[in-house]
Amino acid sequence: MGDDSHSWTAAPAAAERARSVLATAWSCSVTAEGTREELVGAHTVGEDGRLLVDVPEDSALLAAAICAPRGEPSAVLEFADVAPVPVRNRIRARLWLAGWFAVEGERIAFTPTRVVLRQPSGSRVVDLGEFTAAVPDPLTTAEARLLTHLADCHADAVERLTRLVDSDSLHGAVRVQPLAVDRHGLTLRIERVRAHGDVRLAFHAPADDVAQLTERMHVLLGQAAAASCPRALQRQRTDGDG
Repeated sequence: MGDDSHSWTAAPAAAERARSVLATAWSCSVTAEGTREELVGAHTVGEDGRLLVDVPEDSALLAAAICAPRGEPSAVLEFADVAPVPVRNRIRARLWLAGWFAVEGERIAFTPTRVVLRQPSGSRVVDLGEFTAAVPDPLTTAEARLLTHLADCHADAVERLTRLVDSDSLHGAVRVQPLAVDRHGLTLRIERVRAHGDVRLAFHAPADDVAQLTERMHVLLGQAAAASCPRALQRQRTDGDG
């Protein structure tokens, strides 16, 4: 990194990350009673992570909810966290919830009993109490808009931020895109001809809203302006590869 302040690499806790994935997911895959269904725009999430799902009357999920013993695991829900900016391997994380369905009025309720989060760093079983108590990252609902605006309208700022990245991480880079942002920092995807990698630029303090995020980004850009231009990208422009 180009500045000692970036030695802090704070990131969302697994429970918070899982709740963020759940908060933004528009669809999910449900496996129950040997069947698999894809649901789109059919679920809502309660504050405790419990889900309410709208399903057709002839859905196998409804039958599973009616027939399964209450409180026993009877289904697995899978959610994917997709990067809003087009990059290679856009799936940033997957979330699995195992649990049981119960009929509540015209909907079925899903109570998770096991939570597994898989990220590039590996899979982790999330403590159920932590998952229930956690809240999504405060920037979750604005992330897609913020990242696409940064990629589409401020490519120069993204390139400037690469000055904060270790030169070894930029070796062979052909494109850099913003991959993710949360209250703790910004993640960049560095793409090479046949591979890619991610680097994280941590904020000097957490950002609890978009206004604070703007200030944190200005600090990063100020630090980048004071850093030297990365040689890898300089070579790329000279060679005409980019």
